[in-house]
Amino acid sequence: MSSENTATAATPEVGDAVAAQTGAVTGDVAAPAAGSDVAASAGAGDPAASADGAGVSKAMIADIEEAMKDVVDPELGINVVDLGLVYGVHVDDENVATLDMTLTSAACPLTDVIEDQTRQALTTGPGGGLVNDIRINWVWLPPWGPDKITDEGRDQLRSLGFNV
Repeated sequence: MSSENTATAATPEVGDAVAAQTGAVTGDVAAPAAGSDVAASAGAGDPAASADGAGVSKAMIADIEEAMKDVVDPELGINVVDLGLVYGVHVDDENVATLDMTLTSAACPLTDVIEDQTRQALTTGPGGGLVNDIRINWVWLPPWGPDKITDEGRDQLRSLGFNV
């Protein structure tokens, strides 16, 4: 992914813009481990809990998903939740969030930017943030496609001139 907008047509297609930005994809493809206990990001939620009586309060999945709307794809200017890039969220007993995420392309050079934004959104703020730490599990299966974009994301892309 590059930081410049390569889609210049009056009503570009999202898939066209992504293809123009990413080029060929090479290398191995990773998939989430079978039997993973990661909660699906759509509507899943962990109740707030205390771990081993140690006073560690687990963040709720819905709160994490809402905070992830502050993480914006640097190219498209749309948050990663509405783009459909967050596949799942799990919070362990130490209040460490593991996010299954993907990108529009495995060749995207902006993973560090998205990781930094995610860490900022989830671990900082009043009271120290929602979680103690984050881990991002970059997954490539199922591959991302425009069908993963939420209705709100589609509205945002249309306002930018994309035809979705």
